[in-house]
Amino acid sequence: MSDAGQQNAFVLERTPFGKLILTNAQGERFAGVLPVRAFPILAPDEGISLISTEGHEVAWVERLSDLPASYHSLIEDELAHREFMPVLVRIVDVSSFSTPCTWTVETDRGRTAFVLRGDEDIRRIGTGRSLLVADAHGIHYLVPDQKALDAHSRRILDRFL
Repeated sequence: MSDAGQQNAFVLERTPFGKLILTNAQGERFAGVLPVRAFPILAPDEGISLISTEGHEVAWVERLSDLPASYHSLIEDELAHREFMPVLVRIVDVSSFSTPCTWTVETDRGRTAFVLRGDEDIRRIGTGRSLLVADAHGIHYLVPDQKALDAHSRRILDRFL
């Protein structure tokens, strides 16, 4: 779909109560739509599905940059409220090299501690230099490039990989 066609495919607005309303080209209104990224880590600004409260896709956004700035801002704001994936920047300490164990880490949002249930909760993504670390509560911590971590953090990660 062309940029102009995509911009006119729907109207997006926020209600005074904070819900997104999408009106499609046929005039159908969908209150409470939620944006969902198709590729949240590898291509966060490409492939955004707008989902109705019934769980059906009501619109597809190929690239956020194709949208008018106001729509782009509405979608980004909604995603920021729904998505939580801190970036792990340093591993301070681990309680044990066998699992389950408690990790104390520095993230882009501050210091925290979490329980790693098993080695399988550390997954390589993309080209293999990026990692996702899942804690016992299902929170995912992103390591964009494990080679960019300090030597201490890399040594700890190597024991688990």
